[in-house]
Amino acid sequence: MLIVIGGLPGTGKTTLARLLAARIGAVHVRIDTIEQAIVRSGLAQHPLGSVGYTVGYALAEEHLEQGHSVIAESVNPLAITRDAWQGVGAKAGVPTLEVEVICSDPAEHRHRVTSRSSDVPGLPLPDWQQVLNRDYEPWDREHVIVDTAGQDPEESLTWLLRHLEHFTSGLRDSGKK
Repeated sequence: MLIVIGGLPGTGKTTLARLLAARIGAVHVRIDTIEQAIVRSGLAQHPLGSVGYTVGYALAEEHLEQGHSVIAESVNPLAITRDAWQGVGAKAGVPTLEVEVICSDPAEHRHRVTSRSSDVPGLPLPDWQQVLNRDYEPWDREHVIVDTAGQDPEESLTWLLRHLEHFTSGLRDSGKK
């Protein structure tokens, strides 16, 4: 299956994606890592536009076609990127679960954004004002929302795993794989 995790910077996407990948044995495709590798190659500079997502779609599709579950993690701010991830799952013939990670406590979210450091060497992190000003379209279809405010990462993972089990049991009940 394809699990697409999106949300604004500092909400806990990467932490949650890593925990989930380890728990279910999935491949974690992280757009930040792809984009920074492209920048390090000398072929481009930040911001990259769609190139990181395009590479991510191709990697995710290849892993899915090999029978691996994939967790695709990025800000995923636009309907066009969300539609493209859905297209990856459809082309690979696998179900796709969309997850939006939020932090509903503005003070906690701001603290996370302003106190973190990058785990990808050279990756520039946005400041709080850049997060607030980011173009981030509302989700217009059914998806799972994980609110990480006031929770430790394991609590958020437990919450997501419950929804994942509900999603996969619904697939079994409908006869889909």
